[in-house]
Amino acid sequence: MCDTGSRNFHGRRRLDTANTANNTDSMGVIEKIKEIEAEMARTQKNKATEYHLGQLKAKLAKLRTELQEPAGKAGSSEQGFEVQKYGDGRVALIGFPSVGKSTLLNKLTGTDSEEAAYEFTTLTCVPGTIHMRGTKIQMLDLPGIIEGASEGKGRGRQVIAVCKSADLLLMVLDAGKPHYHKEILTKELESCGMRLNKKPPNVTYRKKKTGGLTVTSLVPQSVVDEKMVQRILSEYRVHNADVVLKEDISVDDLIDVIEGNRKYVKCLYVYNKIDVCSIEEVDEIARRPNSIPVSCYADLNLDDGSSYDLLHRIWDMMGLVRIYTKKTGNKPDFGDPVVLSEDRGGTTLKHFCKYIHRNMVEEFNYGLVWGTSSKHMPQRCGLSHRLHDEDVVQLVKKKVIGGSEARGRFRQGQKEYVRTVDRVKKAALKT
Repeated sequence: MCDTGSRNFHGRRRLDTANTANNTDSMGVIEKIKEIEAEMARTQKNKATEYHLGQLKAKLAKLRTELQEPAGKAGSSEQGFEVQKYGDGRVALIGFPSVGKSTLLNKLTGTDSEEAAYEFTTLTCVPGTIHMRGTKIQMLDLPGIIEGASEGKGRGRQVIAVCKSADLLLMVLDAGKPHYHKEILTKELESCGMRLNKKPPNVTYRKKKTGGLTVTSLVPQSVVDEKMVQRILSEYRVHNADVVLKEDISVDDLIDVIEGNRKYVKCLYVYNKIDVCSIEEVDEIARRPNSIPVSCYADLNLDDGSSYDLLHRIWDMMGLVRIYTKKTGNKPDFGDPVVLSEDRGGTTLKHFCKYIHRNMVEEFNYGLVWGTSSKHMPQRCGLSHRLHDEDVVQLVKKKVIGGSEARGRFRQGQKEYVRTVDRVKKAALKT
């Protein structure tokens, strides 16, 4: 009994020592990040310092990536907030505490998420489902984050990790609070490798073993040149690579391509509690890009049937494409559509075939398409045809006939070659 207690004590002691070491390493990285940020703040921006600032940005990106790496086997015992994926899309609610995230989830999904007038009411991830136009959209209510969440404050990293798995972010803001709250949340998300309402830079980056550095620019560059690329790659200890710049990019875009772990997510800024604002302030909020004013308390602009309410904006930004199937000689099945999206693979006939069955692409011959994506009805299309919402598709597979069923010129496969010495002679006829 004493030996068992001693082993448990030493096991807990080793775990505490490992956790202390991980926390110490994390604090060291945070201090380095703050030093680099302070140096960038006091460095003047001009032609003479642009290469130095580019190197500092590369060092900062490396340290932030190191900060986001999970701990070892003996790391923290805290559990994340991830829940199983369900439905045709995922929407995550993120924002500061006590801005109305739980109330918004209850209004849209009918889920009973705890709501109160004090902060940090929600302490875990609460899922709900929106049934809209024949699709199921999963909505997640996440705990509120605070400034410094990217550094681990308030379990902010676990919350942001769930946001990376979402197809759409709803950043819930208080319309009566200062406007810089939006910039604070955006900075915390971008520090963890997320890019809101942006597209990946059109840059080709390929490392190689020998041959040196080759930089090819297909368009004139305003900021990045060959020397800048060389200085940034030297921070990553890359001296042999091919870089093709297909658009005018910034230093941050180049670093994102080199890191290769950025998550590009669509974001809709939801300004709640507009019932305490004037009509001029509501009009100014509504004119901002990717923003929508709502009021959960007064049921304003949530689901009033107009094309500008919250549910319609969610549907438009997610870009879900419903495809209905049709069997040969039968009417289309409008009951349960196949839902595709650009964020989850693509919307071509090839992705539709993969959704039906993994071997359907190999057996695919052509597809008959009815809908807005076809020039005439039906149109015979190939795998690269891009489908539109509410199209009807009928798949036609290849006709494969076995060698024993087809003979002569109707044979599908090639006849196996047999050497003369290996031929088996037929038995002699009985007389």
